[in-house]
Amino acid sequence: MQNSIVSRDEWLTARKALLTRELAMTHELDALRTERRQLPWVRLEKDYVFDSATGKRTLADLFGSRSQLAVYHFMLTPGSGHICPGCSFTMDHVDGARQHFEQADLAFAAVSRASVEEIEAAKSRLGWSFPWVSSGDGDFNYDFAVSFTPEAREAGRALYNYGRTPIEKASDMFGVSVFVKNEDGAIFHTYSTYHRGTELLMGAFNWLDLAPKGRNETGGTMSWVRLHDTY
Repeated sequence: MQNSIVSRDEWLTARKALLTRELAMTHELDALRTERRQLPWVRLEKDYVFDSATGKRTLADLFGSRSQLAVYHFMLTPGSGHICPGCSFTMDHVDGARQHFEQADLAFAAVSRASVEEIEAAKSRLGWSFPWVSSGDGDFNYDFAVSFTPEAREAGRALYNYGRTPIEKASDMFGVSVFVKNEDGAIFHTYSTYHRGTELLMGAFNWLDLAPKGRNETGGTMSWVRLHDTY
């Protein structure tokens, strides 16, 4: 790897030109974030219930004392024994960050279809402390388009990422959903994102994007990513 070598003054000229583009992109992202916050909401009519290591938990329970809740849809399929490296990469960022965003009225929980025992084993292995609950055979994962029945896959009705990606093999995918609870206890779905939309949660990528090799994905997207205890 070798870029062109220039004088300090030439480098500064190039860097200032890039800064102009960076500032424009920052302002565009600010506008996009504002538009995201202004999306309409959908009131939830179902009472979703999850299993946890401490017993049954409703979706309302996952808010705790906060009025906002971010849910990460973690790909942990019942009985598979496979812990998704991409989901794990994302979750490695959570415990450090949530001590801050919880102070800004945002709770967090991960949700998977796997059993509580499988979830607790993964948490213990990887040293995570964030809330992580099981949706089991309930509707939650299916309603938020991250799990797909064999019948739906066979019929070509398993559509992911707002219909952009047909799912033929995987029974579970990943994503993020955000909810709000008002003072009378009503819960509203405000936002969901899937696939590369979850990259905004992967802080390590932002560090790598500053370096000359970038994400160094020589073998394909996230080719080097592993569970952090296998590096």
